Amino acid sequence: MNKIIVSLITLLLFISCSSNEDDTLQSKKITINFVHKWDDALVTKADFNTQKFETRNEDNVSIERYRYLLSNIKLVDANNNETDLSDYLLIDLGEEQNLSFETDKIVLNGTYSLNFTFGFSDEDNTDGVYADLNSASFNVPAMLGGGYHYMQFDGKYTSTTTTTPSGFNYHAIRAANITDPANPVYQDTSIPISLTDIEVTNSDIVINVNIDINQWFEDPNTWDLNTLNQMLMPDFDAQILMNANGATVFSLDNDS
Repeated sequence: MNKIIVSLITLLLFISCSSNEDDTLQSKKITINFVHKWDDALVTKADFNTQKFETRNEDNVSIERYRYLLSNIKLVDANNNETDLSDYLLIDLGEEQNLSFETDKIVLNGTYSLNFTFGFSDEDNTDGVYADLNSASFNVPAMLGGGYHYMQFDGKYTSTTTTTPSGFNYHAIRAANITDPANPVYQDTSIPISLTDIEVTNSDIVINVNIDINQWFEDPNTWDLNTLNQMLMPDFDAQILMNANGATVFSLDNDS
């Protein structure tokens, strides 16, 4: 009789463990929402072409285009196990393209980081290989090293010294010094981002990523559009400044 009872208990434990394992290994829907703001104010395409934003330098800014590339998007657990979500996304606020991304993956419960790269790292920034980015005219001219933009941010500004609206093209690419065309110098200025402490449970996963556009003009470098407004792609030093400011653009948004 004791052997029968032990066998029954073992069977029940096995069934219970198998059931729990099946629940844990079920595919979850993962949704990533990209929420654009200027400080705490939500920014949508309805806010474009209106001079309603102010920078730390007291420049008044309108947005005419805001699109950027994120690559190697993945969830990473506490043991550095990676779940790939997307090779890359071209996010276009004005065209409302890829403002929300969905995929289904088997992800165990636990604490994760959402990791991605702003732009392409040099390893992935191969000229001409991405047909959709070619069609979107996201390429970088060969004289600047080829490959692809990280961001195209265009608009107009006025300032305390310039009251007539003037255009700016805040374009981020791999930094290129072509002062000596025979010996160009390139520097990978893509930005690795890690957004931490995302709790995954048995339910589907929703992650809201905050993009604070104002940070491109603010931290750690206060941007003066009177001096840095156009022709920034061949400006090696300007690209280094952009790289530094971009580190604070992305964060987890818990209020959306």
